[in-house]
Amino acid sequence: MLFDSHNHLQTPRFDQLRDDLISEMRRVGISRCVINGTTESDWPKVKRLAQDHPDLVIPSYGLHPWHLKQRSDHWLDTLVGLLTESPNAAIGECGLDRWFKDHDIDLQLPIFKKHLDLAVHYDRPITVHCLKAWGHLLATLKKSTVLPTRLLLHSYSGSLQTARELLKLGAHFSFSGYFLHSRKAKVREIFRQLPPDRILVETDAPDMRPPSSNYQLEDLNHPANLPDIVDQCAKVLNIPVEQFAQNSRNFFNIASSQK
Repeated sequence: MLFDSHNHLQTPRFDQLRDDLISEMRRVGISRCVINGTTESDWPKVKRLAQDHPDLVIPSYGLHPWHLKQRSDHWLDTLVGLLTESPNAAIGECGLDRWFKDHDIDLQLPIFKKHLDLAVHYDRPITVHCLKAWGHLLATLKKSTVLPTRLLLHSYSGSLQTARELLKLGAHFSFSGYFLHSRKAKVREIFRQLPPDRILVETDAPDMRPPSSNYQLEDLNHPANLPDIVDQCAKVLNIPVEQFAQNSRNFFNIASSQK
């Protein structure tokens, strides 16, 4: 069983390919994936994919920090509605980012906090994006009276010290195929020092393409690259392949009988 803990199958970049992508995902043994929404405009597509493929797709809804200025005045009500109508829905992709041009951390912080509060209130997994905002992230989490019980740092690229602080707060971390590139040796070394039961694997398709791929999609990462990513991750981190899927099942509260 293979479990992709984070992708974006709803992206318009996959619109002409999606049916074939999903067929290939099933063929190579991917039995679960979490599709992360990033804007209000793509939440309906995430919802529809989960309805069309309930055995495969776990929907996740959030506002990515790059897209906050596109939000409507009623985004929070819409998000609450999606969570209440779908008991298995997760929260994210959300978070903090000081890497991109014209970022506004003062806008990002309260919106991120609302996502955290929803994760606590509805007891849902939350997937967090963070780039060059680790101090803000730690401060926000440590100031919270109650934290989500399942918090995932997707494609984690922070320091080992920050990871240790996040571990104390109950965080999990996902490893992407992009970290298999030779220039990412430092990131791999950090993952080697994390508890094996706190590590998930993701494709982040169509982004974070691994150094090698069995699929020619121009510059896009095919979600069916997951088997190779998992195999290589297992070798790099010296963790059994099966543990990654088990970690994902535990994190997203999927019973083993459901795979």
